[in-house]
Amino acid sequence: MKKSTMQNHTKIANAIMYYIYKYVETDINLDELSYDLGVSKFHMHRIFKKEFEKNIYESIKSIRLQKASSLLLTNPHATISEVASSCGYSSHTSFIKAFKARFFLTPSAWRNGKYKKNDFLYKQSFTKLEMKVVKMPKIDVYYIRHKGYNEKIKKAWQKLQTWLYSNEIQEYKQIALYHDNPTITPLEECHYVACISTEISLQNASLPKLTIPKGVYAKFDFSGKYGDVLAFMQWVYFVWLPENGYETTTNPAYSIYHKNHFLEDDALFELSYYLPIKI
Repeated sequence: MKKSTMQNHTKIANAIMYYIYKYVETDINLDELSYDLGVSKFHMHRIFKKEFEKNIYESIKSIRLQKASSLLLTNPHATISEVASSCGYSSHTSFIKAFKARFFLTPSAWRNGKYKKNDFLYKQSFTKLEMKVVKMPKIDVYYIRHKGYNEKIKKAWQKLQTWLYSNEIQEYKQIALYHDNPTITPLEECHYVACISTEISLQNASLPKLTIPKGVYAKFDFSGKYGDVLAFMQWVYFVWLPENGYETTTNPAYSIYHKNHFLEDDALFELSYYLPIKI
């Protein structure tokens, strides 16, 4: 396969995945997506499965249920029907059936603490962090998607660094996009998206693009080392949110790096973390 063809297939597969995450609350229309991408549904399915080793419908179902499993815990005042609707389920019954088939628990049992979670030892210093409510604009980014929250994320950042140098881009922001809640989603299944935001307009860029949605976010500034972000996310979802009376949404959280530990010799980071919130 030609390099250009391979890059095009990667772009198509990532565009499909982005579309699923963006429209998870809706009745996802693959005919519309096929038209927008200029690719037949047959080729869309074939390219996506080759890239992600899972078909499109399986991915839609998986993403909806992962979002729902998180919202059931972070949004305790939302009814199960409201959670189901916010994750694209029009039928309460079909949601319960799908949830039980995936997690072997009813949504009610899950919400009542029967779920299995990944425990990260969070720092007491998190409780001293100051939160600022901010209204963020949409952010257009180039990106590389990485499956799994692990140290191999470094390879994605090294590729982005190579891309930056090759295109002689000097003004940019490094952003990490977190689609999943790592406390309850197995780490190997979490999607981490390494992103570059730049004002420079590139023609025929080799990397795909996505838009981080605008919205109201809780902003936290902190620093640390590898593993601290996972611990922070556990604290912010399961301690900070309920204690402060906020709920989150299906939009992804993200970090803007001021110092990226995946690229630094001392492996330390400084970042601003943005969590979508509502009341």
